[in-house]
Amino acid sequence: MIFLLISAVTVFLNLLVIIAISHFKQLHTPTNLLILSLAVSDLLVGLIVIPANTLAIMEPCWVLGDYFCALLLYITFLSETSSLGNLILISVDRYVAVCDPLMYNLKITTRRTIFCIFISWCCCIMYDVVYVKLYVKIQVPSGCFEECYSIEGAFWFSVFDFLISVIVPCSIIITLYLKIFLVARSQSRKIQHVSKLAATVSYVQSVQANNSEKKAAKTLGFVVFNYLLFWNPIFILFSMLSGSNLASIIISCLPLVNSFINPIIYAFFYPWFKVTAKRILGLK
Repeated sequence: MIFLLISAVTVFLNLLVIIAISHFKQLHTPTNLLILSLAVSDLLVGLIVIPANTLAIMEPCWVLGDYFCALLLYITFLSETSSLGNLILISVDRYVAVCDPLMYNLKITTRRTIFCIFISWCCCIMYDVVYVKLYVKIQVPSGCFEECYSIEGAFWFSVFDFLISVIVPCSIIITLYLKIFLVARSQSRKIQHVSKLAATVSYVQSVQANNSEKKAAKTLGFVVFNYLLFWNPIFILFSMLSGSNLASIIISCLPLVNSFINPIIYAFFYPWFKVTAKRILGLK
């Protein structure tokens, strides 16, 4: 019941995000389009991954067959890789907005953002097809859940996947956000210094605009931290405790919390989400 409740809330909240950004033209900004793409990844988790894992935990053996087992593995990997791709794009978007605000509207356009999202999803789809086809060996001779999740593959491919899925993207995200933090702190010190002097109206407006960008960076920083907290332990725990049923349940549940929390972060930090949610739920 708890898992089904989490699934329902995850689908409901992410659908609100998708409908709000898709329907209201005022929200068609590059940053919000990236949030929309991330919400689609989270929707896949709530719609398919959580119910399937719930069924697998309840039943002693896997009863849905090898094809649905392969589909579940593929959707799980796709939601992970697409989320990571979206978070890299979000980090780049916030880096340009905070570190080079005067050039942001020229460098980050809606058309370029849509193109980058499209390329990111295409790369994730193709990579996960190859991953499931070559690396994941599905064994369901007795139809048991653990065998559905057994993973075997060459050592070199394991190292390559670890670099592609963890080391490289997480290094990019952490580096960009450390740079954002340092620049934001430097700008805050300059603002405090200049505020003691006579400031022009144009400078005050630019400071307010930059503060808005930094607030958005802070909000999306929580989303990035949420991902790094709940996704990355999978790779460590899976290698250490894969033989334990309890460990496999914990590992499969950690990412689900990530998709559940993301829209809650939007609800707390984004005023537009509260306003649009009220209009959507009120059928206005």
